[in-house]
Amino acid sequence: MSSNKKPGFAFGKDNYRILIVGVLVVIIGYMLMVGGGAENPNEFHEDEIFSFRRITLSPIVILAGFVIVLLGIMKKSKD
Repeated sequence: MSSNKKPGFAFGKDNYRILIVGVLVVIIGYMLMVGGGAENPNEFHEDEIFSFRRITLSPIVILAGFVIVLLGIMKKSKD
């Protein structure tokens, strides 16, 4: 006797929501890293390039996004 299970998606609804949130957090982290360039190549803006936002905050946000994505993958669905 075989059970006729209907093939479905690999994850549940909650898993996809968590994955989307994680991807959005990663995108926000990369957006925090953008900028700091000068229009004139002879100028160097050290305070813009090596700011707290680009050196510390952005990598932390990106890693948090990857952890959220990993949690979305590892979470057991209720189905």
